[in-house]
Amino acid sequence: MKANSSATLQIDHPLSSRPATGLWWGLVGVAAFSFTLPFTRVAVAGLSPLFIGSGRAVVATVLAAFALALTRQRLPRGVQWARVAVVAGGVVVGFPLLTSFALTSVPASHGAVVIALLPAATATMAVIRGHERPPKTFWIITGAGAVAAFGFAAAQSGGTGDLQLADLLLFGAVVSAAIGYAEGGLLARELGSWQTVSWALVLASPLMVAIAAFSVASQPPSATPVQWAAFAYLGVVSMFFGFFAWYRGLAIGPMAQVSQIQLVQPVLSIGWAALILGEDLTWATIIGGTAVILCAGLAVRSRPSAARATAGNIAEVKDNGKDDTVTVKQPG
Repeated sequence: MKANSSATLQIDHPLSSRPATGLWWGLVGVAAFSFTLPFTRVAVAGLSPLFIGSGRAVVATVLAAFALALTRQRLPRGVQWARVAVVAGGVVVGFPLLTSFALTSVPASHGAVVIALLPAATATMAVIRGHERPPKTFWIITGAGAVAAFGFAAAQSGGTGDLQLADLLLFGAVVSAAIGYAEGGLLARELGSWQTVSWALVLASPLMVAIAAFSVASQPPSATPVQWAAFAYLGVVSMFFGFFAWYRGLAIGPMAQVSQIQLVQPVLSIGWAALILGEDLTWATIIGGTAVILCAGLAVRSRPSAARATAGNIAEVKDNGKDDTVTVKQPG
């Protein structure tokens, strides 16, 4: 390779020596995702969960296909397609369908009980897949944050009670999302943040269109304007634009630290559930939310023990309006 030449390679380390940049992008994504459970609860009151889980992906796919075509993005290559499939299986198929079915029988605040485990699950997947090595203090704080989030969300929903089918579905959603987030965060370093979720949507579109068509044929959708508005948010923001910020934050990384921003998601979700759905907001929730946010802050301030970059390589993110793919410049 010639001096100062560039090549797009797989990058396993964070893209920036300034973690705060990734954290802010992650926070924007979490804020967008925090409306997902309350709006899903609103939508399932009038639309079938099968239609919501698949239809929101179809809506997002239309936007994704338009964006990819308009900017003339290159196709993923070789094994990247398999990795896109992993992302699609986790965040396009698994999480939306599983949460939609779960929230037909449990309130949004109960859903937050299990979803509160997502940050720890994502951090674990980041370590396994991304070869990150957070210090022991990170895992201690992460565990404390998961317990705090689980505890205050459980108290808010009146306790977790006996394990039921909805809980199993939500646990499955957590695992699906964690796998999709970790793989998507790595892939976003090669394809770009919005490109990654866009290709995942396009790849999964035949299956999701088929499921949506079957759902419409079996039970024609009929909902109020508010329920349709909630469905539109799920398709446009939760399924598409929210991932722009989230995957960019994970790509900048470190993923294990950025993933802990999700600790504030159940706090926000229960807050929105109180405002939108009229669920009770107590002092216990406020105190618990403060504890969760404190744990998140401590977790993201912990430093990984592994080096942030390979010596001699300089990683940077292109962001020129057309793409934000990662380029590694290799001197010599």
